[in-house]
Amino acid sequence: MSLPLVVIVGRPNVGKSSLLNTLARERISIVDPRAGITRDRVSAIVEHDDRYFELVDTGGIGIIDADHLEAHVEEQIRFAIDRADVIIFLVDVQDGLTPLDQTVAELLRRADKPVIPVANKVDDPKHEAQTGQFVRLGYGEPVCMSALHARGRHELLARLLPLLGAAATEEPGTPAMKLAIVGKRNAGKSTLVNALAGESRMIVSEIPGTTRDAVDVRFERDGRQFIAIDTAGVRKKTSMSDIDFYSYTRALRSIRRADVVMLLIDALVPVAEVDLKLVRAVLDEYKPVVITVNKWDLARDTAKPGDFGDYLTRVLPALAYAPVTFITAKTGQKVDAALDVALSLHAQARTRISTGQLNRALQEILALRGPSAKHGTKPVKIYYGTQVAVAPPTIVFFCNNPALVRDDYRRFMQNRLRELTPFKEVPVRMWFRPRGSGRESPD
Repeated sequence: MSLPLVVIVGRPNVGKSSLLNTLARERISIVDPRAGITRDRVSAIVEHDDRYFELVDTGGIGIIDADHLEAHVEEQIRFAIDRADVIIFLVDVQDGLTPLDQTVAELLRRADKPVIPVANKVDDPKHEAQTGQFVRLGYGEPVCMSALHARGRHELLARLLPLLGAAATEEPGTPAMKLAIVGKRNAGKSTLVNALAGESRMIVSEIPGTTRDAVDVRFERDGRQFIAIDTAGVRKKTSMSDIDFYSYTRALRSIRRADVVMLLIDALVPVAEVDLKLVRAVLDEYKPVVITVNKWDLARDTAKPGDFGDYLTRVLPALAYAPVTFITAKTGQKVDAALDVALSLHAQARTRISTGQLNRALQEILALRGPSAKHGTKPVKIYYGTQVAVAPPTIVFFCNNPALVRDDYRRFMQNRLRELTPFKEVPVRMWFRPRGSGRESPD
């Protein structure tokens, strides 16, 4: 049984994104005083008193979009309304009742869904007297809210929860994998998410920068639930607006909370600075990564997968261990195969090997090459190792002097460990600590 769907609807700039963040108790949607920042459907799972529902933020009805994406935004709003179990109709008490509020009210009457009116921006008790005007919309007395200050949250939930039915009592299952899809602008991230979801879940446009929020999209494969995280396209830091910066920070957060990252490369555009920036972020978080080359249908007549793979190894040497897949997100070609590769990496990152197996690999590595010492210092001796964590695989090596283990030898050990253990395509975190000490030195 799927979770009840609660959709926030209203004209632009009434505080829909702030309300989603307040109910979810997390900064998920970008909040900005300018109208029209939210375009896609942004969602979050909300829990209250052991009841669960999916809450969806939508773009503003009647939006005037700077990139002329009004039709796309309206389509996403219609999808959300059609699927909603309950609708929160948000209005702005400080602006008062507007003709566009009347337009929204009429649209919701045609939807024939339970509607809860909410008057937002009641930042001072004196504003409550002004909420009576919204009764004329035909949905009864509104709940008074200040989404910015979390005022009225419990009152809204008290009105909402009785409308959700038995499905709200089921705790949502843990997804089999969270997959963050990252890449430069216009690489096809939203198209790929739509291919995975099997519906037009994200706005797709040739205009760069269409996606602004990091959007979680749940989908199912072979009876298992997954989350694909669509992120905003990254651009050069010198070209970032404040909205680009908000989007970039959410993309970084998406990498941190993902199980696997899919780095989307546009087959028609050379790897650039923004790709390298994302690679650095993935490496810093020790995340498994699938390098996924998109728009391959347009490039395969002039390039071969092997040659393109060699090119990626040259320009992205830090990810030489990562698998490379070739897809056409627009038609869905090879998308399932890329997902299978991501699942394989997810399993590798959660593998735990015995201390005996690890130390047999260590002896082979030491036989190939031992750690060199600086002139006049005591030779470095690595005694044994043990795996202490998974996701990422984390290994502690005990030695006589961790400070003398050089960076080049650490890289050598990582590469050889991949050859001798099941961690062939995922990053390995290594710590070195002195034998008999409780202190650890992060790699």
